[in-house]
Amino acid sequence: MNCDRTGRDYLIDAAATKSTAFTREERDSMGLRGLLPHAVATMDTQVDRVLENMRRKSSDIEKYIFLTALQDRNERLFYRLVSEHIEEIMPLIYTPTVGQACREFAHIFRRPRGFYVTPEDRGSIRRILDNWPEDEVKVIVVTDGERILGLGDLGANGMGIPIGKLALYTACAGIHPSQCLPVMLDVGTNNQALRKDPLYLGYPHERIEGNEYLSLVDEFIEAARDRFPDVLIQFEDFLTPNAYGLLNRYRNDILCFNDDIQGTAAVALAGVHSASRATGKPLRDMRIMFLGAGSAATGIGDLMCEAMKGEGLSDMLARQQLWFVDKDGLVVAGRDDLMEHNLPYAHKFAPMDFLTALDAIHPDVLIGATGAPGTFTKAVVQKMASFNDQPVIFALSNPTSKAECTAEQAYDWSDGRALFSSGSPFAPICRNGKIHRPGQGNNAYIFPGIGLGALAARASRLPEEIFLVAARTLAALVTEKDLEDGALYPPLTDIRNVSRQIAINVAECAVRLGISDLTDEEAADIPARVASLMYEPRY
Repeated sequence: MNCDRTGRDYLIDAAATKSTAFTREERDSMGLRGLLPHAVATMDTQVDRVLENMRRKSSDIEKYIFLTALQDRNERLFYRLVSEHIEEIMPLIYTPTVGQACREFAHIFRRPRGFYVTPEDRGSIRRILDNWPEDEVKVIVVTDGERILGLGDLGANGMGIPIGKLALYTACAGIHPSQCLPVMLDVGTNNQALRKDPLYLGYPHERIEGNEYLSLVDEFIEAARDRFPDVLIQFEDFLTPNAYGLLNRYRNDILCFNDDIQGTAAVALAGVHSASRATGKPLRDMRIMFLGAGSAATGIGDLMCEAMKGEGLSDMLARQQLWFVDKDGLVVAGRDDLMEHNLPYAHKFAPMDFLTALDAIHPDVLIGATGAPGTFTKAVVQKMASFNDQPVIFALSNPTSKAECTAEQAYDWSDGRALFSSGSPFAPICRNGKIHRPGQGNNAYIFPGIGLGALAARASRLPEEIFLVAARTLAALVTEKDLEDGALYPPLTDIRNVSRQIAINVAECAVRLGISDLTDEEAADIPARVASLMYEPRY
């Protein structure tokens, strides 16, 4: 105990406070008598009080603000609440509510959280990183705010994404809050409405680009790794060219990954593994069509290609099972408007629109990653159902307002036969007396466990095999009862166990691949090592 601290210091320290749960003895020894009401509350009572007050709020954004305030004043209580009520709380602190929170970030701003880098900090990033009060940062989530969910360029308002992701690292995988650092590379915004908003808090200029942009990112990466040598860096919500460019720039040299490309890929692959069990059709035999050909969709395709190769297909045959449609129609050879990451999937095939392509290719699985709501129309779902007994439909775009279709639409238009998953949550649907529980293909099933496993293994990098292992682990945790209910993912209530299992398998994979610097003794009991790293939010 620090004798220089006053009772009030303990009360306002978010990491240390227990508020009304301080015991009589603690109140005496810490100078808290008279500063608290008489009753000594239990943590369970505090959780009940928080829930009661949160549920009084009339809108989800008000609940988000309320929960953010709780995180700022009592960290352990916040994470206990999230962990024990994940199904109710996760949609409020992350998607879909975080989309609105990012749009309104400057207007609902209460208290600084995270670290900001602007072009004006060039040459000084390493020095100013010393201003961050924690020395043992293990996970950084960084964005430049250019492609926030399906909402586009939100500039510095995009800080809500790293904050939300890191809250899930703690709640879902037990990474200690002090080891988490949200970072905004505030390189400007091309959103003129934001720049004109008098309350906007970001760098009020057009985005820097090209070498000027890359050199700033390079300086940040170098500074972060010098300040926090073992840190895992997660790239989040970068525009497709930068998402791929930065991943390819760093992936072979440092511990990093891009969640939109690789995390989304792993969670989608897990869902398709589960669908394979439900339909009885092996993954290698499935034809998969993507509506959308950006970083998320292509990342899923790349990982699925690797998974199919693991089932015996050649690279060429695996890619022939994967088809992409963008705003200009089917991605085919001969188009002169394709980006580099699209070229491996540009098949020798006639140009055609989306509906015509469905008729021509008869996919078993349809995956939406468009950010364009309503693109899985009644005609699309009915066509999928016309040649599939159980059409597999993933409407992955976030937030909910951007979903390609709703769960109810997918079930209604397929006569209740669809295996449906979405990026944001949908409530269970009762149709003709049967309850359908739509699975949520949320990256929260994947990235916390991968991060925990990477830290447990002290991994040096994260090759594709890591994401294949994570996807297989997640799919294996789906029970037969889940599949009977139409759910391709485990219930969110099991998320900490999911993260633990993924972490164990990821760490063991890292050891096998020779990308871990654990000693033989440390590597002898990976499950115990993972468990020892998991923070429990209790007093």
